[in-house]
Amino acid sequence: MAAEVEQWTAAAVQPDGVLPQAVEEDDGVYDDEELIEGEVNGNWTPQEKALHEARLKAKAKRRVRKSSSRDSARESLSESAAGEPGTEPHSPKGKVPQNHDRKSRTGKGRGLPKKGGAGGKGVWGAAGMVYEMEEPDARDPNYDESAQGDTVYATVVPELEEGELEKTVNPIVQEYFEHGDTREVEMLLKELNLGAHKSSFSSLAVTLSFEGKASHRELTSRLLSDLVGKILSESDVAVAFDKMLQDLPDLILDTPEAPQMLGQFIARAIADHALPMNFLHRYKGKVDCDHARAALDRASVLLSMKREMVRLDNVWGVGGGQRPVRHLVKEMNLLLKEYLISGELMEAEHCLRDLEVPHFHHELVYEAIVMVLESNRETAVQMMVKLLQSFWKSGLITLDQMNRGFERVYKELPEINLDVPLAHSIMETFVELCFQESVITKQLRDACPSRGRKRFVSEGDGGVIKS
Repeated sequence: MAAEVEQWTAAAVQPDGVLPQAVEEDDGVYDDEELIEGEVNGNWTPQEKALHEARLKAKAKRRVRKSSSRDSARESLSESAAGEPGTEPHSPKGKVPQNHDRKSRTGKGRGLPKKGGAGGKGVWGAAGMVYEMEEPDARDPNYDESAQGDTVYATVVPELEEGELEKTVNPIVQEYFEHGDTREVEMLLKELNLGAHKSSFSSLAVTLSFEGKASHRELTSRLLSDLVGKILSESDVAVAFDKMLQDLPDLILDTPEAPQMLGQFIARAIADHALPMNFLHRYKGKVDCDHARAALDRASVLLSMKREMVRLDNVWGVGGGQRPVRHLVKEMNLLLKEYLISGELMEAEHCLRDLEVPHFHHELVYEAIVMVLESNRETAVQMMVKLLQSFWKSGLITLDQMNRGFERVYKELPEINLDVPLAHSIMETFVELCFQESVITKQLRDACPSRGRKRFVSEGDGGVIKS
């Protein structure tokens, strides 16, 4: 019996220590289920019992072999982790894989994410979950200030300093005198932060117009009227005129007519509703300066001349290009007559400049020549030559305007000759003098029409006078 057990054991345990899953004996196969069933029934044979014990020993040996291989793997990992430079024993690289992970080894479960998809990194939460609105954190690295709906951005312009005010405003006003567009001035002033210096802008504009022409003062009055309610207020304009009334003793040194001009500005501003209606009443009985009193009296007189408060459009006169032709002709005739009486070249030049019609100076040349032809005096010829020479040298009358004036007289000379029989001879003398004084060119002198000599023919021709 003992010999048979040893034979079964030797057959069951192979050299590599692995017990086969089934053992064949004669024509029957004994597997685990049959052995267990035999044990339950209590009818094991000695061979079967010995085979079962041999299988248990082989199974125990396999377990010992597996545990020894795992221990060797742990030791190799720990040695490799310790051998790497800069690796700490508690770092993830130095960790030994554990057998206690949460992965199911039984094959159970439905394969769904944990917590219904609401847990873990980088997940949006469970389906149907609604999150409340969270206030953005300014300390968040991903905080985007521009993405906030209530954020308002505005360009902050520093307030213009008093020292830079004049340097900035003067070019704007001087350019406005050229183009006359109040909207452009309004746009430029909106880009500046005048702050508390709004009244200074009004006083600077008015002071600059004192040194300019009448048309500049008209443009300044329009500018103040258009800017009130947009850039300026009535109180700003009132403060500006208060300051100018106080500075009149200094302004009169450069502009002797400053009190009268300032009075006209005040009257026009009140009529345009750029100044309060009670501006003049503030100064009744409170003015000690004679210049300020003269300015206020001038404004009061201009306003009393109007029964109704309407715009004093003609307080500065009508601008050159806007005046009717008949009015300009009348002004030029008056200018020439005053010159023939007084003989003052500077006054005549000043009056012509004040008309501000450089495109109409040919009319002055025409009227001057016609006046010479009608006067039939030698002194008038000499004075008009001197006047045209002065205008030509100063550049007040250009070559084109001079030529146009002479050519107009050349065309109308036959008609003028009907009223002035000696018009051709006087004209030839005048043209020759102008050429000698370099007022006209040689081509213009040669273009002067001349009347041919009349001669009598023989009696056979009937005594007809031929030209």
